[in-house]
Amino acid sequence: MLKKVVLSNVHTGRDTTTMVDTTTDEKALIGAGKTDVETAKISDVTGIDEQIQRLTTSKGGQNDRVALFNGLAKCFDRNIPIVKSFHLQANRVKSPRYRGAIAEIAEALTQGEKMSDAMARQSDLFSADIIALIRAGEEAGRLPEIFRRIADSQRKTSRILRKLKAGMIYPGLVLTLGVGVVITMSFTLVPAMSKLYASLDSELPTPTKVLMKVSEVLLKQPWMVIIPIICIVMLFKNWNRIISIPRVQLMLIRTPIIGNIMRKSASAVGFRTLALLIEANVRLTTALDITRDTAWHIHYKAFFEKVRNHILNGLTLPDAFLVESHWLGNDGRLICGLMEVAAETGAGTELLNEIAEDYEDELDGIANQIDKLIEPFTIVVLGSMVGGLIYAIYAPVFSLGDALFKK
Repeated sequence: MLKKVVLSNVHTGRDTTTMVDTTTDEKALIGAGKTDVETAKISDVTGIDEQIQRLTTSKGGQNDRVALFNGLAKCFDRNIPIVKSFHLQANRVKSPRYRGAIAEIAEALTQGEKMSDAMARQSDLFSADIIALIRAGEEAGRLPEIFRRIADSQRKTSRILRKLKAGMIYPGLVLTLGVGVVITMSFTLVPAMSKLYASLDSELPTPTKVLMKVSEVLLKQPWMVIIPIICIVMLFKNWNRIISIPRVQLMLIRTPIIGNIMRKSASAVGFRTLALLIEANVRLTTALDITRDTAWHIHYKAFFEKVRNHILNGLTLPDAFLVESHWLGNDGRLICGLMEVAAETGAGTELLNEIAEDYEDELDGIANQIDKLIEPFTIVVLGSMVGGLIYAIYAPVFSLGDALFKK
């Protein structure tokens, strides 16, 4: 249920209106971030008004998640009590859903519930890998570091998505112009050529027939143009849900450029978490259990599960890594070599952190160059589309001589 909270400053008299998605007035006050110098009026938003508000207000996402975890990390670093730390985040987030979630989590914490369990109930905001990381932080007693890492990861993901969206602007404009050209030719050149070839008892070239079919669909069913736009918007909106599907993960990891990015991302998260737990003296099999749950890719879940089973059967960590190195891709042997060095020198956590840092640096470089990575693909697609349009439009002109001589 949406709650409308109007906060009035007792000194200035200025009002601020905030929406909170929660069930009770008490939680609405927490989610609105009410201070001691403000009075509040709370009202329920129901019916058509609620539907309009839900459609027009922000749903929350990467930016709210980054703000929340960054703020929590700063509060925990300064030993601010956990419940108050969550209260302080209410004014950092913008969406009613996140404000309501903060209020729900804060109330659960006051009742003695673990933070990871309270956050796990907000499954639409915090994915399973984020909850696993938080549980790892609780186990190791290093929640501020975990929160900073989650915020950094979400910030990098947000930056990559922004670059992808920016890279799609130019292809989108050209595609729109292409559709405009097709519609224009459907009214002018194509009908004239169709009549001419019919009078000459000749058939139009195949590319022109295809163009006529496309133009016929656009003229009779113009709403079809909206379908690809909706598909692209839904892809970006539901990317996290799509990428969690095992079949999609298996398909993408075999893709040349995208697969490399996915491997490095999953490796960085997994090895950083494992190093954190080992450094905190967590039992190795338990650390591998938590790391498996933290891993968001199916290959790395399988890798850490199998390594754990080998440890239980008596193998050392380097030997277990070596047996299952095929899950790690082209860098598998390199990582196994580093683990052998770690076993000899006793610097396991340092080398695991080093691997994670190297991968994170590479991912930063890829994020900065993402627009250049998609540029060749964009050129090929746009070139094919423009070339096909030109050929379909001019093919009847080039074939007109043959039709006339046949007549």
